[in-house]
Amino acid sequence: MIDFLHEAQKIREQLIAWRRHFHSHPELGFEEYETSRYIKSFLENQGIEYTEVAGTGICALIKGNGNKTIGLRADIDALPLEDRKGKEYSSQVKGKMHACGHDAHTTILLGAAKLLNSMKDQLKGNVKLFFEPAEETIGGARFMIKEGILENPSVDAILGLHVDENIASGKVGIKRGVVNAASNPFSIKIKGRGGHGAHPEDTVDPIVIASNIILSLQTIVSREIPPQDPAVITIGSIHGGTAQNIIPEEVSLSGIIRTMRTEHREYVKKRLVEIVQGICTAMRGNCEINIEESYPCLFNDDKMLDLVENSGKDIVGEENIKKLEKPSMGVESFAYFSMERPAAFYFLGVRNEEKGIIHPAHGSLFDIDEDALPIGVAIQCKSAYDFLSR
Repeated sequence: MIDFLHEAQKIREQLIAWRRHFHSHPELGFEEYETSRYIKSFLENQGIEYTEVAGTGICALIKGNGNKTIGLRADIDALPLEDRKGKEYSSQVKGKMHACGHDAHTTILLGAAKLLNSMKDQLKGNVKLFFEPAEETIGGARFMIKEGILENPSVDAILGLHVDENIASGKVGIKRGVVNAASNPFSIKIKGRGGHGAHPEDTVDPIVIASNIILSLQTIVSREIPPQDPAVITIGSIHGGTAQNIIPEEVSLSGIIRTMRTEHREYVKKRLVEIVQGICTAMRGNCEINIEESYPCLFNDDKMLDLVENSGKDIVGEENIKKLEKPSMGVESFAYFSMERPAAFYFLGVRNEEKGIIHPAHGSLFDIDEDALPIGVAIQCKSAYDFLSR
């Protein structure tokens, strides 16, 4: 039996070096040129074949002895944020930072690739490595899938992970069923008839119409979605008017829909259109509505999550497996993979209060406990190995 944690600990210093390199040199979505070059150089040195996909993305293949194929995914992009940690490995690029742990995800996938490639003769199948660009923006996964990364050879299942600053280092979080919400950004333009603020009877006031719409949209969640099923409709911006005594011609709203069930996603979109159009008609205005199709729900396959859970128990012990009860209303582009193949997505604890690693993701002080890196490598390797062997 292979002790994957022991093997991963052997390359601990290399993992830390990789992670700090990526952390110091962040790049935004579809601009990850140097990150991509660094990964490709590693793959070439390891003798792992790869293809470039979705611009700066990479799909690599470790060929084993068998027909089954499992995919392992990491996202590689950073965020437009100033790094204020003041560490020697802090971002060297002004206004850009790996504030969501993608540097760690990329490092863990490189580590898994190194170990699995070194034992490819023992693998009863293949391992595909997906380095995804632009996860934080429009989701590079869907472009990679469109370019055929799940074929030749056909991928049977996919694993992904995310570091979690709310889970202690040395622990692993797993969630059954729906893990992350679906997302639908939307914009609404309300058109009225402008005029003098002292004579509203001569106008069709789009600000009053917008106010009614904002309040009415909240009743979709509070009165039309079952209370036990999370859903959110947020208006994030409202723009209209230029002066205190002028009723404007139009008002623009924009916001986001988050849902946990496919049927609720479709229902909320339908009702948003009906309510906005109905209120505008009733109040003598007109409207333009645009609802975008963004990230779908991320759904964990039970058998694949069993695989990860069992690997986690072997690596960190059953007492360090944290079973998460609630899904996140945040989105994750791994969802595109989970819509195509049986998939499992889990959370690697990176919080360490003794080291002062307590700050939230997407924040300027975000950091991780690097002792978690070998654990992530070991779980990915064991899960992939066991999947191919069973």
